Amino acid sequence: MRALFIGGTGTISAAISRRFLEEGGELFLLNRGSRNNILSGKVKEIVCDINNDGEVVQKLWGLTFDVVADFITFVPNQIERDYRLFKDRTKQYLCFSSASAYQKPAANYLIAESTPLANPYWEYSRNKIACEDFLQKLYRETGFPMTIVRPSHTYDERSVPVGVHGKNGSWQVLKRMLEGKPVIIHGDGTSLWTVTHNSDFAKGFCGLMGNIHAIGEAVQITSDETLTWNQIYGAIAQALGVELKGVHISSEFIAQSGAYNFLGGLLGDKANSVVFDNTKLKRLVPDFKATVRFDRGVKATVDHVLAHPELQREDPEFDEWCDRIAAAQEKAMREVRESFAQA
Repeated sequence: MRALFIGGTGTISAAISRRFLEEGGELFLLNRGSRNNILSGKVKEIVCDINNDGEVVQKLWGLTFDVVADFITFVPNQIERDYRLFKDRTKQYLCFSSASAYQKPAANYLIAESTPLANPYWEYSRNKIACEDFLQKLYRETGFPMTIVRPSHTYDERSVPVGVHGKNGSWQVLKRMLEGKPVIIHGDGTSLWTVTHNSDFAKGFCGLMGNIHAIGEAVQITSDETLTWNQIYGAIAQALGVELKGVHISSEFIAQSGAYNFLGGLLGDKANSVVFDNTKLKRLVPDFKATVRFDRGVKATVDHVLAHPELQREDPEFDEWCDRIAAAQEKAMREVRESFAQA
């Protein structure tokens, strides 16, 4: 099978690239070439800007593909660009959407592909919905052979998945754990969440590639393991060998703090309890099974991050925010206790 990946070296797409190559696929990567060394010698590089139609057409002259997968589409005009470039070059076009596009708040905790798409909290998710709408219209009107893929919270060896973090990722949360500082956990920590290792995601994705039954379909790919956020943070602390000092703070309070994009990332995503029904994926890819249990996967990720200082990106601004919001809640609780004591 010959495939063209646009991107191909990110958290999810790097695992897909590796698995596709292991399965004997012929892989072309179209990107700016900044991280292609992680697959060096195994791929055919097309280094250019996907937004430059003329350059792309020139570099793809004479090439056709069984699959084109774009991992970096976020708004409909990027889908329109891909249709213009690849409609006559591929037998299947795979587009990355997001499970955050599902109805928020959810009417049912069990999420399947039939769950409505609606997210008033997060522009990112609404743009993904608009991308899906555009693709569905193309499929209905022109027969464009598309498949929509919806990932949820997926992680790799470079970044530990947490619910609340700053602009530099999750390292500052780990650093707080190592220093014995309180760690912010949204809500009461009992909402349900699913975290998927990128190697498991790649199994499902590669099973959809070249799959005639996936044409015209939207398919979510996640682990079947469901955890509470308390369990997620507890597993991370255990991997670090430290005691977790979790501070539970209302998701609404965090979202209204004015810092970062917690309105979308929390109320529009992680604060909602979700359990994914992967029946459709398993029907399309019968041998799919997620095998990386979170406590084991996150231990490997923690060990990797600790061994690679370049991944330890400190974030003093987020560190200060954590201290301030934890102190604000403690002050509010103290004032409430004092007011009742005086009554």
